[in-house]
Formats: sequence, C-alpha cells, structure tokens
Amino acid sequence: MSDITVLVLDDHEVVRRGICDILERADGIAVVAEASTVAQAVRRAEAVRPQVILSDLRLPDGTGLDVIGHVRGKLPDTRIVVLTSYDDDEARAAARSAGADVFLAKTAGPNEILQAVRDAASGREHGQHISVHEDDVVARLTPMERRVLDLVGAGLANREIAEKLGIAEKTVKNHVTSVLAKMGLQRRTQVVAWATAKRAHSFRG
Repeated sequence: MSDITVLVLDDHEVVRRGICDILERADGIAVVAEASTVAQAVRRAEAVRPQVILSDLRLPDGTGLDVIGHVRGKLPDTRIVVLTSYDDDEARAAARSAGADVFLAKTAGPNEILQAVRDAASGREHGQHISVHEDDVVARLTPMERRVLDLVGAGLANREIAEKLGIAEKTVKNHVTSVLAKMGLQRRTQVVAWATAKRAHSFRG
C-alpha cells in the first residue's frame, strides 16, 4: 500500500516543522510539500496533488477557506484537515461549509493528528469534527511535569530549567523524558511547536 501523501500549510515555521516531523515519523504517511501562504499552497497542491492537506485557518494572504475552495474545484479527491488555533463554533461552521473533512485544534496530540490524516485519506467519517483542547493533552502530566513542559516550550535548556526550578539537571532530563512519552512526542522541537500553537491560540482567541 502506498503512503498517504500530505501537504502541510501553516505560516508559523516552527509549528509547520513540528507537524511535519510528527507526520514524517509515522508509518504510511509522506509529507510531499509544505507551504506558508495561500498562494504557495495552491501552486504546490496542483503540482503534487496530495491526498490530504493539513491547513491552518488564518494565513498572511488569505485563509484556509480560500485554499479549500480552490482545492475543491481543482482537486476534488484531495481531503482537507483544518488544523487551527481557532477552536470555536463559528470557525468550525465556516470550515465545514467550505468543504473541510476534519476540523482539528492545533493543541491536539500527535496521535489525534495522525488519526485525522488517516481517517481523511480513507474517507472514514468522524462522528463530529475533532476538537482537542490543551487541557486534554496535558491532563496526564504531574504539576512538576507541566512546569517543565512550559519551560521547554519557552525554549529553555535543561540547565536553565534546573536553575529556575531549583532541582538537579538530571531530574529535569527525567521529567522531559516523561513529558515526551505521555504526550506521544519524540523531540524537544515538537514540544516547542506545541507550545507555540498553544500561545497562538491564547493570543488570537
């Protein structure tokens, strides 16, 4: 069986790379293109004809809805997963009306992102558009792990975190390992990407 081909569209480079990293490490999924604007996404989608597009909703030169409208006309077999910080009824309704197959909050964990891509590619229906809040993702973390998560997400090194929290650097490393495992992540860069998406959600509303 051939890999599911995916185009990832997000104007935040660190978020886009974090998402690509998650997808590229998964079996049966291949990222064939990246884009940061509507114009790039349209050109590259027509060139590579991906099975699935993961699209942010707000972009520098338009919205993910513009991409959906174009793709629905030119590439009717391509499935659309709207991956966005805007987790509200209005955004969900707009994405659904435009023709999105799945609506997924950026604060969803890696497993939810992978499942959304696979379900979209296979045409399986979701009972509801997926909406995962950050509280669901970090619910399994201890209070100390949440503090470590916040500091890793802010870009601090283990030594800096140890000094800030007054604990040993080795203890920080153990907490980081536990956080990654519980969140289904494999790299610190993915934590930074997750934190960036979470901050965008807070700032933009």
